[in-house]
Amino acid sequence: MFRQVLRWVLGERLKTSQLAEQKFNVFWGMAILSSDAISSVAYAVEEILWILIPVIGMASYSWMLKIAGAIILLLFILTFSYRQTVDAYPSGGGAYIVAKSNLSNLFGLIAGASLAVDYTLTVAVSITSGTAAITSAFPFLFPYRVIISVAIIILLTVGNLRGIRDSSRMFGIPTYAFIFSIIALIIAGFIKHTYGDYRDIPTPSQSHVAFGTQAVTLFLLLRAFSSGCAAVTGVEAISNGIPNFKPPSQRNAKIAYLLLASAVFVTFGGVAYLANIYHAVPNPHQTVIAQIATDVFGKGPMFYLIQVTTTIILAMAANTAFADFPILLSLIAQDGYAPRQLALRGHRLNFSNGILTLSTLAIILVIVFKGDTHLLIPLYAVGVFTSFTLSQTGMFVHWLRLKEKGWLHRAVINGLGAFITSITVGIIAVTKFPEGAWIVVLVVPTVVLIMLKIRRHYDSVAEQLNIPNETLPYLNFNPHYSHFVIVPIDSLNAMVVKALRYAKSLTPNVEAFHVETREGEADKLRRKWALLNTDIPLIIKQSPYREVVGPLINYIDSEEHASQPGDVITVLLPQFFVPKWWQMALHNNTSIFIANALFHKRNVVVSVLPFYLEDMPALKRKWHEEKNKEKQSRS
Repeated sequence: MFRQVLRWVLGERLKTSQLAEQKFNVFWGMAILSSDAISSVAYAVEEILWILIPVIGMASYSWMLKIAGAIILLLFILTFSYRQTVDAYPSGGGAYIVAKSNLSNLFGLIAGASLAVDYTLTVAVSITSGTAAITSAFPFLFPYRVIISVAIIILLTVGNLRGIRDSSRMFGIPTYAFIFSIIALIIAGFIKHTYGDYRDIPTPSQSHVAFGTQAVTLFLLLRAFSSGCAAVTGVEAISNGIPNFKPPSQRNAKIAYLLLASAVFVTFGGVAYLANIYHAVPNPHQTVIAQIATDVFGKGPMFYLIQVTTTIILAMAANTAFADFPILLSLIAQDGYAPRQLALRGHRLNFSNGILTLSTLAIILVIVFKGDTHLLIPLYAVGVFTSFTLSQTGMFVHWLRLKEKGWLHRAVINGLGAFITSITVGIIAVTKFPEGAWIVVLVVPTVVLIMLKIRRHYDSVAEQLNIPNETLPYLNFNPHYSHFVIVPIDSLNAMVVKALRYAKSLTPNVEAFHVETREGEADKLRRKWALLNTDIPLIIKQSPYREVVGPLINYIDSEEHASQPGDVITVLLPQFFVPKWWQMALHNNTSIFIANALFHKRNVVVSVLPFYLEDMPALKRKWHEEKNKEKQSRS
């Protein structure tokens, strides 16, 4: 039943040979891998105003435009820098691969951990922002924002588990719908303002935020800049996901970068301009986008269209993380710094374990921070700008080391990117540290330590399992082992007889073992055993505390049994399997608990002998069919 539900929800399994069919072109690739950066339009301007307005009041709007201009400049520098990363590392992996290859494994792990944390926060921030757009349009849903956010994450998880191609079709169209709706808002808003038909500037008494009258300080501007830098998060996504593009993947990824820069420039710059001329004020119950849309279009169809597309694009921003986070973890897992299961593709040729890991972590964040975007934003940009800095520094070292044709101007671009992003990450870490960035500052090193510990474990396992090639010709495949088999039984039945026969076919050294949990319980077994024509001894042990596993382990560890030193002890567990999955819950399944306990015993082999039971109606039909055949043969 589970397999049928899985097939219905996620689709049919895909062959490995179908992987090429799952890649997307520039049109869909830009929509999926750029939605994080594009969606930041929905909240980046608002985050800047949340910092400025309570301190400097009406002066915030002119400063907000200057800060937005600086962020757009940073966006273009990062775009051209990452286009060079696409040329140098076409296999993807972004900052992790670049830092590992050009700096050191440790810097690569720092970049990988920073990106992993950032992708998790991307999902949480994007989804909670999308939920805020929903509650702006329908205020009565505000108390249910956590439930709504978790539900959207689950829907995204299912969509991504269906595979790359399905998710690109499912999530790509809303990205373009958002871009065009924001462009329509910008054009209509500009025209309306030009003809003087717009709402008056709000006064402090009308606002949910107190208008400050303090002087402008450098620290204040840096705080606002660090909040607005959420607009450039997700820029690295295309370089991480190059393998997802159709050939020529590098060329398509570079074109997608140009489209990304253009889209963010128009939408982010346009919304910042509208927020300035319409004097939008941050409001916990209505987003800046919703305020501008109300001023421009009123509460008509266009207002709700913008709210719907904003909600969807913010969910799509989370989808960027769903596209890149599993790839990143698969690369880290292939290097032995993450569980190997994360490197395996699922039945739809995606890294399903990585997708499930991301959704679980994001749901935990949403619940812990109660679905509040403003509590999550301070944690957001530290990790991504750390990875930006390491990636750009790694590329700078790459060009200096190789000195290929045109290396000088490439090194200048990446060097400039490294310089600016390092300053930015310092600004963000300092200004956001007391607001929650300290959590990320602690989490990233912790994740790196966990990765190093995982690698040490894998190295230890490999060292103990490794057989040098020069010793292979001398291995002995005819060792002289004496086998001793113990068959734990509860009663004497067809399944037990089958297990005893199988054990005797392996070795004459067989014992049956039974645990008597209350006095006199084993008398029936003794009487039936006496009727057997066998030389197999029956060992019965008392268990006053009604425990089954413990007495068996104690017996194996003792010298009571007939095995000799050097014998291989095999515990043969007879286990029946019922035709219906739910019927297993009606049985004790003691053999499963015995097996789990014995797996930790050295020099003990655990073997399960399956015994398949048939459904009673099917068994009756089979019996009648045999009777009919017997009658026909007689006649």
